Amino acid sequence: MKKIFLLLLPSIFLFSNCNNDTATQKSAEKNTVQATKSATKNILFFGNSLTAGYGLEDVSQGFVQLLQGRIDSLQLSYRCINGGLSGETTAGGKERVEWLIDAQPISIFVLELGGNDALRGINPEASFQNLQSIIDKVKAKYPDCKIVLAGMEAPRNMGKTYITAFHDMYPALSKMNNLPLIPFILDGVGGIKELNQADGIHPTAQGNQIIVETIWKTLKPIL
Repeated sequence: MKKIFLLLLPSIFLFSNCNNDTATQKSAEKNTVQATKSATKNILFFGNSLTAGYGLEDVSQGFVQLLQGRIDSLQLSYRCINGGLSGETTAGGKERVEWLIDAQPISIFVLELGGNDALRGINPEASFQNLQSIIDKVKAKYPDCKIVLAGMEAPRNMGKTYITAFHDMYPALSKMNNLPLIPFILDGVGGIKELNQADGIHPTAQGNQIIVETIWKTLKPIL
């Protein structure tokens, strides 16, 4: 019996070492995954139906998901979070933003709101104050967070005075807070029939691809 045990002893040690090696490898892989997750930074796109991807056949056709694909292709450690809500106004966003920024740490905050304010004829001064409040809340929660402001234009039927006041709101906010500005998020898309859905407001999948390029010009330098 003693001889049999002595013969089996090397095999026992070998089996034990294999188990230890496997356990070590799994532990190392787990640590690598955890380190990667912890190194990944969040980009929150906070907006209305444009951000939400309203009316698209698949959410992957929206600009947030398309930007995630581009970021992944460049092997950049960022995760895009879609914080879009159809029908959202700047007043609604002011009330909703804390819930989203409290849910996870944010490194970049892309603010896309105001379009529904213009459609409802809300005073640009009120919209200005609401957007400023959102910016202040993000800064208070994450002082190092980079905030990008996405501009919008008012419909032509709102009259010259309103259109001008609404247009000027975004550069003023950008200058006051020293924020990168996307002058018009629907540049090259707004008003072009073939790039918008039947409602004439929400971009098609092709339209969203153009929006990606518009956003990327401002977003890429701060990644």
